Parts: sequence; C-alpha cells; structure tokens
Amino acid sequence: MTNTSYMVVSILMWLLKATVALQQSGLELGGRGGNRTQRDVSCTDNMEYLHINICCLKCPAGTYVKSPCTKAGQSGKCEECDYEMYTEHDNGLHQCLRCTKCRFDQEIVRPCLSTQNTECQCRSGWFCAPDQACEVCKKCSRCEEDEVKVRNCTAVSDTQCKKGRSGSGFASASVAAVIVPVVISAVIFGIIVAFVCRRRCRRPTDIFFFPDPESNPPNRLKEVLENEPFPNLVPVNGEESLRNCFEYFEEMDFDYHKRFFRQLGIKDNVIKSKDHLQHEDRIHELLNSWIEKVGKEASLNDLLKVLLTLNQRLTAENIMVNATSNGHYVFEKE
Repeated sequence: MTNTSYMVVSILMWLLKATVALQQSGLELGGRGGNRTQRDVSCTDNMEYLHINICCLKCPAGTYVKSPCTKAGQSGKCEECDYEMYTEHDNGLHQCLRCTKCRFDQEIVRPCLSTQNTECQCRSGWFCAPDQACEVCKKCSRCEEDEVKVRNCTAVSDTQCKKGRSGSGFASASVAAVIVPVVISAVIFGIIVAFVCRRRCRRPTDIFFFPDPESNPPNRLKEVLENEPFPNLVPVNGEESLRNCFEYFEEMDFDYHKRFFRQLGIKDNVIKSKDHLQHEDRIHELLNSWIEKVGKEASLNDLLKVLLTLNQRLTAENIMVNATSNGHYVFEKE
C-alpha cells in the first residue's frame, strides 16, 4: 500500500470515529432534520417539566407526579400529598416534601397544609434574630436597674434598653420602682392574712395575742399559714401567663431542682441533658419540657403544689406574690 492510500484510509477511519462520537453525544452531523434529542428540548418555565424527551404539564400545588405523561403537552397522573407532606407550587416532583416540625422552644404560627409548610417562631420570652444562625431560641434580655425599656422583646428581636435619665427624675423613678412592688407585696400579704383569719381564726387575738410569754408569735403565724390551704390562682392570659412566671422559679433552692422536676414527671435523662446550661436557662428549658408533656392541662397551681410537697412553702408564696402583683394571675373568687 502506497503512502497516499494509507493516508486516505486513516482519514476515513478518523471521520467514522468522529461520526459515532457525535451521535452518542446527542448531536447530528447536519444540524437539521431527524428526531430532537433531550438537549434540544426546551420546556415552558413554570408550566412544564422534562421527562425523558418530552415536556409534561406540571402537577398543581398540594400534589406530586405519580406517573409522568406519555405525550408532550399533557399532564401525567397527579396524586395528593399525604398527611404532614406538602408542595407549595406547581411541580414535577416524584414525591411531596415533609412538613417542618417546630422545636420545643418554638410555637406554631401557621400549621402545615398540603399546599404550605409549617411556620414556626420562638415562644414568648424568647427570640431568634433572622440575620443570625439560630439553632435554638435565646432568652430575652432584661434591662439593668439604670436602664429603661425602649422596645419589648419579640420572636425576632431582643429587648432594647437605654440608659435612664440622670438626676432627680431618675432617682424618683428608681425609688418608685422599689416602693411600688413593696407596697403591692404588702397588700397581697395582707389579703392572705385576712383570708387565713376569716377561715381559721375565731377572733383576731387567736393569731396575734399569746397569753403564754414563752410563745413566739411569728412562729405561730407561720404555723397557721402552713396549715392553711394554698389559694387557687387563675391566669389572666392563659398559657402566656404561665410562661411569664417561669423566671420566678429561678429562686428555687438548687438542692431541690431534681426532686422538683421528677415530681413533675420529667425523666432523669432529660434533666441531665440540661446540666450544661446556665441556671436560669435550665429552669426555663425544663419547664418548657413539662408544658410540652402536659399540654393544655399545665397550671401554675400544680407547680406550687409540688413546691409545697417539698416543704418549699416560702418559695411558693414568693412566686404567688410575684405572679399576682405583676398582673399575670388573680386569686380565684370563692
């Protein structure tokens, strides 16, 4: 074979290999004619999806593609999403999306439907800034003694405070801030004593007058109060009132924490899982766990009864005074 013939054969073999490669990649030599390949097909945005080599109409929101179409421009079989599954838009998905589950520190703003996902937000007293990575909600800050609140805490923003005005105006406000709670507490205590006297005492001197000089009036009054049934409290604003009282439980004796939450039915492994948190955050987290467990039956009265069974009556009384003086609860009418 001459050199010229050898070159012709080599060129022909190269062209044959190139033709096969182009056909395998979905391209045609002439660029016209023949069937279109998948790369040539262009479906209408927001209306169609590509299946193999044809454009099928999308399934509506709340459904998914059970089986695709067999002819271009037609719909396949659309199936409704199962419970706790959704699709928000027209789609060509082969299964629906799973609904988001709100965390224990969140509440449901909008429930999950077949056409919308669950919307969650932080519970009252907690927040999560939208411009920050937020794996857990953060407790709302409290203003310092020399600060005034500018804006309340919301689910997406922390409390905003600013320094109070100096001089006599600030001093007066500080004095008022101290005196008013004291006066209110004194009034509440007077109501409790009157309540005790009305139901247990035959005459006023039964409590405050003791013929025996060795007797101790304060101890006698304490004994009467301890034997008196604890007043029942009624929330002013449902569960929100209960959550607003969580901070009052921060004064509970640390040695009684585990026993207190065990009495509430919280398991030891759950209690132990919160040991890494700061004191006040641990109290809030475990009380949130208790509400999640009990549900709508959760009551401040039940928490106070557990404190009484643990001989923590003073703590229970302080919580009761704070809850009523701050307007979260009122005494149940007889």
